[in-house]
Amino acid sequence: MLEIPTGQGAPIESITLAANALELGVLLSVADDDLDAFARNISQLKPYYAALSAANNTANTERKCHVLGLNLMNLLVDNRLSEFHAELELLTDDDAKSSYVSFPITLERQLMVGSYDEVLAAQSAVPDPSYNFFMEQLLETVRDSIADCVEVSYKVMKLDDAVTMMKFDSVSELQEYIQEKREDWIVEDGRLMFQPPPIGSKAVDIPSQKLMGQALSYATELERIV
Repeated sequence: MLEIPTGQGAPIESITLAANALELGVLLSVADDDLDAFARNISQLKPYYAALSAANNTANTERKCHVLGLNLMNLLVDNRLSEFHAELELLTDDDAKSSYVSFPITLERQLMVGSYDEVLAAQSAVPDPSYNFFMEQLLETVRDSIADCVEVSYKVMKLDDAVTMMKFDSVSELQEYIQEKREDWIVEDGRLMFQPPPIGSKAVDIPSQKLMGQALSYATELERIV
């Protein structure tokens, strides 16, 4: 573990060098999908950033905003919103304006109002490929939120409507999702049923436009409550 140089004679260059090494560790841990190493490196970095700030308000590292943005993405994916907002309070104005940091801030706002289309569209606008690791997890969280709302609100819908609602590219992708996460859902005759139909009766389709409007409303309300 790196030690922070202490005392009045500790040069900023030494602190910066140590911070740079840990920042590289953060990026490598993301590339390796190693969240434990990611958390360790972030934890060790914070004292260095504080030391740099105390030594010189304008002192910074080349990758600081990149690392701060990745940390915000991790907190957002884990739904650790209190920690997310606590980190925002520590940002300088310049930090918040960085594309690395403003990206997760915008995502959080979109999630809070249920703007799932905008969240999904953001996947093509990440500030750096390293963000894709967290974006993939975030998109799964979005789909799970929509699925939770839909299955308690409707008895049946067309598979094509479910594909549109849950932002999949094809019916096959939806079916893979069902096999992995929603084994209790029933696929039959081009329909998706969340509750078995009564014996001797036939499930009735819900009009597509009405279904989509209501489900999005439920999803929005869920995000606001959370």
